[in-house]
Amino acid sequence: MGQPAVESFERAGLLAWPGIDVEWDGAWVRRAANGYTKRANSLQCFDPADGHEADRRLAEAVDWFTRRNLPPVVRTTPLESPALTAALDAANWRRIDLSHLYAMPLTPKQPDPSGTILDLADPLFLAAQRNLQHYQPDQMHKLQALLASMTVPACGIVLEREGNVVASGLMAIADGILITGNVITDPARRRQGLAADMMRTGLAWAHDKGANIAALNVQADNAAAKALYASLGFTRQYDYSYRIPGGPA
Repeated sequence: MGQPAVESFERAGLLAWPGIDVEWDGAWVRRAANGYTKRANSLQCFDPADGHEADRRLAEAVDWFTRRNLPPVVRTTPLESPALTAALDAANWRRIDLSHLYAMPLTPKQPDPSGTILDLADPLFLAAQRNLQHYQPDQMHKLQALLASMTVPACGIVLEREGNVVASGLMAIADGILITGNVITDPARRRQGLAADMMRTGLAWAHDKGANIAALNVQADNAAAKALYASLGFTRQYDYSYRIPGGPA
């Protein structure tokens, strides 16, 4: 099975990790979610041919984020129009967080016996994310607001060992593509295969729900995560990054 095109992955990501406040400007989309993650709080272009009046539209996007008390961020993917890239370069926006989109065909998986599939509002899943991510109340409020805005099939995964939660993640399916996020392992229990066990539990759930492709985002400098995902069968599909005002591109 061939992998989907870049646009298919990116549009699945819009649904699987939604903005709460969304506004389209041609093929450019502005998304805001109370500042929780750059992905859900950024400007993104979905058509390389849509570059007319890029300087003006970029300025309007900056104003849009500013009015929401959010820092302006652009998610730069292979779909970005050269005109938007040129506008960012001219305004000296710097590039941060080089990342990869990893994907693989989804085949049957064996879930871990101690892995639990939970509703996104389940207290056990929320507690796992709060404790393993070390989130403060404000961060939890923002996470829960984003989760509440999801409209696609989604679940939280919690993995336990000896009665203790040791790993967690979030799975969402959009257009047949599973998007995984918020993967976290207890720092004291890393390098024990727990994240892989948690992932297989979520992959099994998604396969049973009819997903045929699994995808996720990983930062380029996260060698441990890239090794984990490669061990599960994921391969690098394309690169993306973020751009913010100020500093060298």
